[in-house]
Amino acid sequence: MAEDVDVVVIGLGPGGEDAAGRLAEAGLSVAGVEARLVGGECPYYACVPTKMMVRAAGLLAEGRRVPGMAGDATVRPDWSPVAGRIRDEATDGWNDQAAADRLTAKGVRLVRGRGRITAPGEVTVGDRTLRARRGILIDIGTEPAAPPIDGLDGTPYWTNREAVRAERVPGSLLVLGGGVVGAETAQVFARFGADVTIVEVADRLLAQDEPESSELIAEVFRKEGLLVRTGATVTGVRHDGDSFTLDLGGERLTAERLLVAAGRRSDLRGLGVAAVGLDEDARTIPVDGNMRAADGVWAIGDVTGKGQFTHVSMYQGRIAVRDILGEEGSPAAYRAVPRVTFTDPEIGAVGLTEAQARDQNLPVRTGFARLEETARGWIHKAGNEGFVKLVEDTEWGVLVGATAAGPSGGEVLGALSVAVHAEVPTGALREMIYAYPTFHRAIEAALADLDGA
Repeated sequence: MAEDVDVVVIGLGPGGEDAAGRLAEAGLSVAGVEARLVGGECPYYACVPTKMMVRAAGLLAEGRRVPGMAGDATVRPDWSPVAGRIRDEATDGWNDQAAADRLTAKGVRLVRGRGRITAPGEVTVGDRTLRARRGILIDIGTEPAAPPIDGLDGTPYWTNREAVRAERVPGSLLVLGGGVVGAETAQVFARFGADVTIVEVADRLLAQDEPESSELIAEVFRKEGLLVRTGATVTGVRHDGDSFTLDLGGERLTAERLLVAAGRRSDLRGLGVAAVGLDEDARTIPVDGNMRAADGVWAIGDVTGKGQFTHVSMYQGRIAVRDILGEEGSPAAYRAVPRVTFTDPEIGAVGLTEAQARDQNLPVRTGFARLEETARGWIHKAGNEGFVKLVEDTEWGVLVGATAAGPSGGEVLGALSVAVHAEVPTGALREMIYAYPTFHRAIEAALADLDGA
């Protein structure tokens, strides 16, 4: 027998969970479908626990910076408090009961299982059929993807999920992928004593960011003892029961553990999107400014291809809720999507990189300032690596992109995100008063460099 509701939300990641609750509180009958944990990847395997790992690793780094700055210190890493905090404080032992109770308290009907669209306005979950009078909201997120490397399948490699659940630090770790997940996790485990090697097929780490960011992180990693192999071609993986071996053609790398951080994917075929006229072989679901993907279908989050970030999913979810409720509002705009890589130094970026702006044939010039050359950078001394880079559209006189790398780079990014989002004229930014001595004062120095570009 079919169950009738107003809206079926498939996937209860941060955006889907929030949207389902908002719709229910607005008076609609809502069924929320989730095959894994209510709350999605972020609170259990990504944003929250990984930043606990980063915080702990950062404390170790600060302790090691004491000599020559504030006296003497002996640092002895211990992973057990980190594992305990993740298990007990962040994830409640990877139990989502609190999140589920919070959701159902708002009036959402929670349906456990994998949802599949079987007809327009119809979702099947096991032997249950849900019929949506108003429509379906998709927020299925992404799953870790494994590249097609000979010998990898069937080995006990880690993804971000296994890395977060680790009860001890391996003696050695190979990290396949030098993007955000790979870079953050590699530095954490290295600071806790693992011998870490990062293998990246692109010619640089953090390939989606500015080249200056890649150079900065590569140099910091070198100083901290991490090995980096970029431009690598992995031809095979072998696991002998005790260790992993990566074959790079002319070189073999061996370690106790292998972390595969080579991207993520959504299973649109398994979701059954063809039933509503969408391409089941596509990587993402195209949406309009109101998050509409098809008649009676909305999509938010990773699956839209607008950025695999909790903040994007939450932003899109609010727009989708508004549209489902028939309320007016501005369509989605992505010119100022902020993103932060929580390495040390942090890499905060917003909008377009210089290369992306030039690819769009925008007339651009850039401004650059190194933190080490600012007053706060000189005062900070140990661990002061970083910079601010500005990308200006010279025709309109506004920033279309910016990067803030360094201590608290993600926090410095806040001012730059406002500038890009609100299209604040660079002339107005020059007239601001920047507090002295702060890291964000490097924005003023980068603006001065912009004038000389």
